[in-house]
Amino acid sequence: MTKQNCWEFQNCGREPGGKNVDERGACPAAAAARADGINGGQMGGRACWAIAGTFSGGQPCGVVASTLSTCMDCEFYRLVLREERPHTKHANQITAVLGEAIGCRNQAADSRGPRS
Repeated sequence: MTKQNCWEFQNCGREPGGKNVDERGACPAAAAARADGINGGQMGGRACWAIAGTFSGGQPCGVVASTLSTCMDCEFYRLVLREERPHTKHANQITAVLGEAIGCRNQAADSRGPRS
């Protein structure tokens, strides 16, 4: 059985080529190549709670530490925990792989990329 990535579970359409990319921008989780394979996902698709700039309830989330509690209430987050237990990679492990410290990353770049 193939494991779902967050954009598939949430049906947000913000994956590369997704239906909402033009309007809302591509999700940073779908482009996080260094997170590829974490928790069995494609790119950051099963590590979204540790990637700054992902969406939560349709709103962009900047710093990981400020949004992590929201993510812990997410059904997708709970699904990944169940499916990957006892080997789930948690936020501190994921951010170490990404080379970021929780709570120390600014949202310097717009998640939608350059505008013309």
